[in-house]
Amino acid sequence: MNDTRRWLDRHTANAPPVLRSRVLRYADTPMRGELATHLADAGVRALAEVEAHPGDRSAALDLLAADALVTLALLAKAQQDPSGLHRFAGELLHSATTSTP
Repeated sequence: MNDTRRWLDRHTANAPPVLRSRVLRYADTPMRGELATHLADAGVRALAEVEAHPGDRSAALDLLAADALVTLALLAKAQQDPSGLHRFAGELLHSATTSTP
């Protein structure tokens, strides 16, 4: 088990199993860069899935996973580089608002 998976296991242990499984599925890609960025990218992939099914209630779990992944990305950044959290959060917000049609 790699460090990313151990970190995720520790921080999602109390999540509902179905949500935890979905979060882990999105995060289960080769990691490039730091953990916070990896989790944020996974959140973006989850949101893309939601956008592919607008108005479809079956995408609700993916929306919850996206929210959880962004929250986990912010937590990871706060743990790894507290002084960079503000900048990282701003970058996430900026990328979210500029990529929306």
